[in-house]
Amino acid sequence: MLRISHATQAYAWGSPTAIHELLGVHDPGVVAEAWLGAHSSAPSLTLEGGVALHDLIAADSVDSLGEDVVARFGASLPYLLKVIAAERPLSLQVHPHIARAGEGFDAEEAAGVPIEAPHRNYRDRNHKPELVFALTSFEALCGFRAPRRAAELLATLDAPLAKELHGILTARPTSAGIREAFTQLLEPATRPSPDEVHEIAAACRSRLETGSPSPRADRTVVTLDEAYPGDPGVVTSLLLNPVSLQPGEALFVPAGGVHAYLQGVGIEVMASSDNVLRAGLTPKHVDVPELLRNVDYVAAPPIRIAPETFHGATRVFYAPVDDFELSVTDIDDDAVHLLPGRGPRVLLCLEGRMTLSASSTDDVLTLDRGEAAFVPARDGGLAVRGAGRLVQADVP
Repeated sequence: MLRISHATQAYAWGSPTAIHELLGVHDPGVVAEAWLGAHSSAPSLTLEGGVALHDLIAADSVDSLGEDVVARFGASLPYLLKVIAAERPLSLQVHPHIARAGEGFDAEEAAGVPIEAPHRNYRDRNHKPELVFALTSFEALCGFRAPRRAAELLATLDAPLAKELHGILTARPTSAGIREAFTQLLEPATRPSPDEVHEIAAACRSRLETGSPSPRADRTVVTLDEAYPGDPGVVTSLLLNPVSLQPGEALFVPAGGVHAYLQGVGIEVMASSDNVLRAGLTPKHVDVPELLRNVDYVAAPPIRIAPETFHGATRVFYAPVDDFELSVTDIDDDAVHLLPGRGPRVLLCLEGRMTLSASSTDDVLTLDRGEAAFVPARDGGLAVRGAGRLVQADVP
C-alpha cells in the first residue's frame, strides 16, 4: 500500500473552498477537481519518493494491476478517481466512444497537434464513461428528454426561436427531431444569435412569474444565461433531462451521453481518460462538429445507480462498464470490516481516520481525512477499521 497525492485542477467553474475544506488542500484560489490515478495528464505521485503512479505501474504491471487487469486493459490503470466541486455550471459536453477516441487521437497525432494544446480534443485513445456520487446536493443535465416533453416546454415560451424548435419537435417527435433541434442550436451556420438566446431566457424568466409548467427548467435557462450570456448551450438545456442528486445518490453517464454539471460536490470515477468534447457553456475549446459526431440522440431517463450493500457497512455502485466500480464505506464502531474489490485499488479517506490492512502482505496503513492510497493487486484483500468514511475505486 502506497500513500499518493492528489493532482488539483484549477478550472474556472470550481470552488475556492469546497475541495480545500474536504481534503485539507492548501492550493490557493479556485480548485475544481482533485485527481487520484495514473493518467499522464495529471498523475498522482507516491508520497515516499515522488514517483508518478503511471511510472510505478509500468515498472511491474502484473504486480501492480494483476494478470486479469493487464490481459483486459494493458499495462495501465483503467480508471481515474476524482473529487469534483462545481460552484458554477460547466461545459455542455460529450465523452467519445472508444473507437472514435482511438481514431481522433491518431488523427491529431498525425497532424502534429501537441498533446497539451488547448485546442486538442483527444489526449488519449480511451472512452470516458463516468459515475458521480453526490457528497452535497448535486444538479446536472444528462441525456435528452422525450421529444414531446421538450416540445411542451417550448410551446408556451413567447420567443420566435422557441416556436421554431417547437415546430421541429412536433413534426418529428423522435430522435431525428431531437437531432435536428440540437444540431440547429449548435452548428455555426444555424446557431441562434446572443439576442435570440436572451429572448428565450427572458421568456423563461417571465414564465416563472406567471406560472411555469416546469420551474426547474426555466430556472436552469435563467441561471445558464447569467453564467454564459448568449451561449446557445443555454437553450439546449430545454432539450435535456434535469437531474437532482441528494447526498449518497449516484448517476452514470455513458460515452456518447450529452451532459452538463451545474452545481455540487461529488466523487467521480471514470475510465482513465481526459477526452472531453465541448459545444458551449465554457471558455475552453469548443468543437461542435466533433461533439455532434459523438452524441447519442436517443431520449432516455438518466441512469441512476442504486447501491448494493456489502457486509453492512459498504455500499457498492456497480456501473454498467468493465473499467471501474465505486464503493463507499461508513463505519463508527472501530470493528474490523472487510472491503469488497480486488486488483488495483485507489482509496480516499473523506472523514475521520481509517486503518487498512492487506491480507497477502500484512501491510498496514492509516489514512486521515483527505489522504489517499494506491493498493496494488499483490496486496490481496483489504480490511478496514476506525471511524469515518472511505471511498474506493477498483476494477470489476
